[in-house]
Amino acid sequence: MSHPIADTDPLLVASGAAQQELPAQSLYVVATPIGNAADITLRALWVLSKVDAIAAEDTRNSGALLRRYGIATPLLAAHEHNEREMAQAIVGRLLAGGRIALVTDAGTPAISDPGARLVRAVLDAGLRVVPVPGASSLTAAASVAGLQGSVLTFAGFLPPGARERQRLLRELASRGEAFALFEAPHRVVATAAELGEVLDPARRVVLARELTKKFETLTACAASRLREAIGGQPRGEYVLLVDAAERSAGEIDAVTRRWLAALAEVLPASRAAALAARVSGAPREQLYALLARP
Repeated sequence: MSHPIADTDPLLVASGAAQQELPAQSLYVVATPIGNAADITLRALWVLSKVDAIAAEDTRNSGALLRRYGIATPLLAAHEHNEREMAQAIVGRLLAGGRIALVTDAGTPAISDPGARLVRAVLDAGLRVVPVPGASSLTAAASVAGLQGSVLTFAGFLPPGARERQRLLRELASRGEAFALFEAPHRVVATAAELGEVLDPARRVVLARELTKKFETLTACAASRLREAIGGQPRGEYVLLVDAAERSAGEIDAVTRRWLAALAEVLPASRAAALAARVSGAPREQLYALLARP
């Protein structure tokens, strides 16, 4: 049986959470576990036990987590279908001196999850929004993917329209930088096929599934083998991480090529190459040679 969390709990005392301030008129954006219940932070438990109410994407799901830790704070349903109305109600409660926490079913709110509209409304009202960081499937996957480079673009869930999906995937692939996608099991096979159309067959892709859960899997493969890596019966939530493209010495990246082409439309080739070289660091002679090609 769960026991209510107390300020005298040795772990809370050691962490210093129980001695921290909890300002009124504040929205607390609280990350919750993405699968493994043990990933809840001590600060999250303390905040959830002290606020006046918790705005939750699904009160049944969040209720189970709260009961596990003996937290009896009232829950408010705040999901994508009523977020606009709930935002105004929550702003009113905060203006009256309340403290409200925001949680989603798993992970960090407002990261490809409901919450952004509520956060924006609170900020627009001149009130404080306090992050209580913790689990995130994006950072969890990226931390174990061994990606190259220092840039990672997060695209979240792809748009539903086929044309817009293709446009976005082509743009992400052409940059040559690493990027991450979220995908549901019923869509992941189709997304793998779409990635296969825009990626170099040898480009490295990391497939993360059911992170922190019992059947967690992490698979690195070439883009040409992504469909095979997914298997016959996709299950669970996926994070797809496309690694940065390998570049041979002297290769001109796609962004520099686009800049060069745009400059060449309004400047002589020599001027366009010189300016693109100054901005990108690429050799001017190599850029000029690109423009000189028939």
